[in-house]
Amino acid sequence: MPASDVQRRLEALEVKAAYAEDLLEQLNLTLYRQQQAMDRLQTQVAQLRQQLRDSGGPGEQRDPRDELPPHY
Repeated sequence: MPASDVQRRLEALEVKAAYAEDLLEQLNLTLYRQQQAMDRLQTQVAQLRQQLRDSGGPGEQRDPRDELPPHY
């Protein structure tokens, strides 16, 4: 096998490895951002649950006057 053929194949492998490394870095960044978004959403859900508990939650008796729109 001629040296130029080996050199060409080696360069092709190096290019493929560089693309693979770049893709892996992009995927890791995407995964990191998605995890941050999920963490924020979980925090929001926990806060909403707490607000629901603090407001009495479903099933608790409410005064119908509290349900009137503010213009009444």
